[in-house]
Amino acid sequence: MSDQVWSPQFFYALAWASFGLVHSLLARGSGAALLRRVFGAGDRLAYNGIAAVHLLAILLIGHWALGDQASFARPEWLAWLQWCGLAFGLLVGLRALSSYDLGLFAGTKQLRGEAADEDEPLATQGLHRYVRHPLYSALFLCLWGLADDPLSLATAIWGSLYTLIGTYFEERKLISLYGEAYKTYRHRVPAFFPWKGRVL
Repeated sequence: MSDQVWSPQFFYALAWASFGLVHSLLARGSGAALLRRVFGAGDRLAYNGIAAVHLLAILLIGHWALGDQASFARPEWLAWLQWCGLAFGLLVGLRALSSYDLGLFAGTKQLRGEAADEDEPLATQGLHRYVRHPLYSALFLCLWGLADDPLSLATAIWGSLYTLIGTYFEERKLISLYGEAYKTYRHRVPAFFPWKGRVL
């Protein structure tokens, strides 16, 4: 295989593909059952911990493969637009997190026996009145707001692609969990961008 195929970009893309595969396998079916057998009520906390460690490894691979390349020469207006997008993304992310029970979200309540994954209600308040996945909206804004060199641009591309694919599978899980309520919500509210304005 040529050196061009085995490029740093290829290795970084492969690392992101591994994250998508492992994250999806552990989220459902036999992978989720394995986490439950090994970690018991701490399975969701373990799932989040594995994802965090895996993501850190991917970013280290990216730094090794692409981190020594110079920043892009950007027009000033684009740099300001990206910084504004990043700042807005951080605000959206913090506001979106306030709509969740963070103990349930992280898995600490399940570990303490105070709740189960199924106890998490369908979120339709706050920013969820405008978009179904405000945390992913914030992620897109932050990823592309930081894209100023080959590493951060590759991260924005592969991270966005993973998020889009992961959203498809996540919505299947939400439909199985909430049924017609989520189908109705999905029909009325956009996924990432509030082009309909405030719906709920």
